[in-house]
Amino acid sequence: MKNQFSIVKHFKIFTIISILLCITGLVSLLALPFGVNLYNFDIDFAGGTQMEFRMPNTKLDANVLREIQDLVKDKTGVTPNAPQITGEQNNEVIVRSTSLTSEQRASVIAAMQEKYKLTDDDLLSNEDVGKTVGDDLKKAALSSAVLAVILMLVYISFRFEFTSGLAAVLCLVHDLLVMLSVYVIFQLPFNQNFIACALTILGYSINASIIVFDRIRENLRTARKESFEDIADRSIWQTMGRTINTTLTTMFTIGMVFILGVPSLRDFTLPLLIGIISGAYSSIFLSSSLWAFFRKRLKKRHHAA
Repeated sequence: MKNQFSIVKHFKIFTIISILLCITGLVSLLALPFGVNLYNFDIDFAGGTQMEFRMPNTKLDANVLREIQDLVKDKTGVTPNAPQITGEQNNEVIVRSTSLTSEQRASVIAAMQEKYKLTDDDLLSNEDVGKTVGDDLKKAALSSAVLAVILMLVYISFRFEFTSGLAAVLCLVHDLLVMLSVYVIFQLPFNQNFIACALTILGYSINASIIVFDRIRENLRTARKESFEDIADRSIWQTMGRTINTTLTTMFTIGMVFILGVPSLRDFTLPLLIGIISGAYSSIFLSSSLWAFFRKRLKKRHHAA
C-alpha cells in the first residue's frame, strides 16, 4: 500500500479536473433561466413537426435514413433530426424537425411518396407537437433526476452514514453535469433519450460508488491504527480491478452499438459512453475522497462545539 499512489491525498488535483469537465454543463444550466439556450432541444422539448411514414417497399438502413434527411432538407431548407426507425417490423420511419408550414409538409409528403412509392395510407401521422408538451417533459426530466438523487441520498445515508451519502450525491451531480457538457459541446439532440440516459448513468455511477463504500466499511471493522484516509485509499485499490473491468465490459457493448448503429442510436450511446466513463472516474477518484473530506469536517465541528 505504501508504494501505491494515494488517491485521497491528491483529492485537490482530481477536483480541479472535475471542475473543468463540468463547467460547460454548469454554465449551460445556469444560463437557461436568463433565456440563453446552449442546448439543441429536440421536438420533444422545443416543439415542432413530426411525420411518420410506413415504408413497405424499402429496407430501412443508415443510407436510407440519410436520404430521407437530405430529402426533407432539400424540400424545406430545414435540416431535420436524424430519422428514427420504428414499428413492429422496423418498416416505419419518424421524421422530426422544427415547425414546418403546411406547404412544406405537403412538399415533403409528395416527395416521399414519389421516391419510395408510398400511398396516402402509408402516411401514419403528420402533426405539430406544441411547446407545452416540451415544458412538461422538462419538468418530468428535472423531477425524475431530483427524486432519484434524494432517494439515493436517503438510502446511502441509512446504509453507511450521512457524509457518505452526501459524497455520493455530489458525484451524481458531477456525472450529470459532465453529460450535459457532452450535449452542449457536440450539440446532440436533447430529447426523451436524455431522461433515459441520465437515469441509467445515475444508477451505474451510484452502484460503482457503493462497491467502494462497502469495502471501506469492511476495512473499518478490522483496521487498528490506520487513518480513515489510508483505509479509503486501500479500499479504492482493492476494488479498482472490478470497477475497471465492469466499465470496460459495458463500454465494449455500448461502443459496438455506437459504431454499428443508426444515427439516432449514436445520439443516445455517445453521452451514455461518456457518462459511464465519468461514473467510473467519480467512483474511483472522487467519492471516497469526498467522504473522507466531509467526515473530517464533521469531526472538526464536533470538536469545536
